[in-house]
Amino acid sequence: MTIELEAIYQGGVLRPLEPLDLSENQRVRVKVSDLDEDELLDTEYLRYCEAHADESISLEEVRVALSKIPGAMTADFIAEREDRF
Repeated sequence: MTIELEAIYQGGVLRPLEPLDLSENQRVRVKVSDLDEDELLDTEYLRYCEAHADESISLEEVRVALSKIPGAMTADFIAEREDRF
């Protein structure tokens, strides 16, 4: 089995950012490499957004429009995270 995952180094220990399907005390081989910022960003989508941005719309107008959306977006984020596990 081979998997690729992201982890964070804290207190001398690599901590995966997602659950692993491994048995307790199972030995594995780990390859560590730095993440390039471009790997974390969806640069294609950012270019799309820049090309379609409308500078005539103010931040305040966006805030007013978003405030009219019913409910809390926090619940959506929590539900999305729960779907990952």
